[in-house]
Amino acid sequence: MKLQEDLKHTDRLLQLTKEFSSKFLSSLDRLAADKIIDMPVRQTLPAEGVGGVAALELFRQQYGNAITAGTGPRYWGFVTGGVTPAALMGDWLAATMDLNASDKGSAAFAIETETIALLKQLFGLPEAFLGCFVTGATMANLTGLALGRQWLGQQRGIDIGKQGMAGLQDLQVVSCVPHSSITKSMAMLGLGRDNVVKIPALPGRESVDIDALRAYLESRKGQPVIYVASAGTVNTVDFDDIAAIVELKKQYAFWLHIDAAFGGFAACSEHYRHLLNGWEQADSITIDAHKWLNVPYDAAMIFSRHPGLQVEVFQNAGAAYLGDPAENFNYINYVPENSRRMRALPAWFTLMAYGKDGYRHIVEENVALAQRLGDLLEKDPAFRLLAPVRMCVTCFTLNVPEEEQEVAVNRFLQALNASGAVCMTRTVYAGQPAIRAALVNWRTTANDIQLAYQTMKEVAATVLNQHTYA
Repeated sequence: MKLQEDLKHTDRLLQLTKEFSSKFLSSLDRLAADKIIDMPVRQTLPAEGVGGVAALELFRQQYGNAITAGTGPRYWGFVTGGVTPAALMGDWLAATMDLNASDKGSAAFAIETETIALLKQLFGLPEAFLGCFVTGATMANLTGLALGRQWLGQQRGIDIGKQGMAGLQDLQVVSCVPHSSITKSMAMLGLGRDNVVKIPALPGRESVDIDALRAYLESRKGQPVIYVASAGTVNTVDFDDIAAIVELKKQYAFWLHIDAAFGGFAACSEHYRHLLNGWEQADSITIDAHKWLNVPYDAAMIFSRHPGLQVEVFQNAGAAYLGDPAENFNYINYVPENSRRMRALPAWFTLMAYGKDGYRHIVEENVALAQRLGDLLEKDPAFRLLAPVRMCVTCFTLNVPEEEQEVAVNRFLQALNASGAVCMTRTVYAGQPAIRAALVNWRTTANDIQLAYQTMKEVAATVLNQHTYA
């Protein structure tokens, strides 16, 4: 039997996997940051199996040419960090040991508890916050909104966790520039995408107009709502004035959830920490780990000042084998997932390996490089910078007539990403077709900025030399 044969040769399989991984990592600078992938021919499930060695070779043949440097220094598409060496060590061990983080009979539970404590130190969050690992920012936002929904019901004398949402009306989530995962979470929670109320932003900003928010809250006449504050928008890394929003909480009833998926890492630097002033008064906070913490997918954290509400929503009621939530603390009663991978371990490794100074350096270096790219684009007549580079995202467009922008941007981005030198994503900012480059990878250097910019210039010259974009 192939499985028993592989058991006898586990060391060899691990060595072959290590060699494959080492070759991949050593070639990151040469691999394409992005490419169009042809779907391979589907394999037929073998009756007896081929064994681990043959499976690795089959993988190499079928997918080897389709592997891109998504963890490389010039992948600036999704806001995705790389994987630090120590984080890779932790992830490898997490897979090797395959411990359920919900099992208090192993080290996994203690590892998550300690890692959350380390993260609160990194971010300067009070001990009063309960932190838990989830799969990503979407699930963290869903969890925060689920708590807000439970709070909304509580204000009206209804336990939504027990009774459901029947009879509840006019539940609204309020925000200025919400991430798409907010409306997605609203759909999953039964709040409905159409029930998001968007408050105007300050002129030329993606930061909420506090006066407009105050007027909205006043118009609600005390009816409770959920407000989702942005701590780092995806286009321009703009921040709502959290301190001012916290002041509004003293006058009006609302649940404050802060989406700080990557903007929360502003806390690592004394230059940017002020952007988060007041966030310790939030009700719930999302921070993503596979972004600026530079650990592997999938890992994020939800921090909350209301663990009691979390139990009301997420408890495993009636599951005697899981213990009584009131007597036996377990993370499975505070987050959506029951079976939970030990995703805290890569974070523990990288935090212990590089510490506060290491993450301060990563954040400040990425910001400096994003600003360097912005400076180059601002001086180049082929491009137009659409917003100041506040932190780690450069948002720009091509300097072409408005009616030609849509086609020009699409052609530019398609050719740029096809070059393999760098990967960026399309967006819309202030109603204009635009491009964004998000730099949160610990590997990125000034040389990468120069290489990417040179490629951008060459691609732009080709696009701009065309006489029509029709």
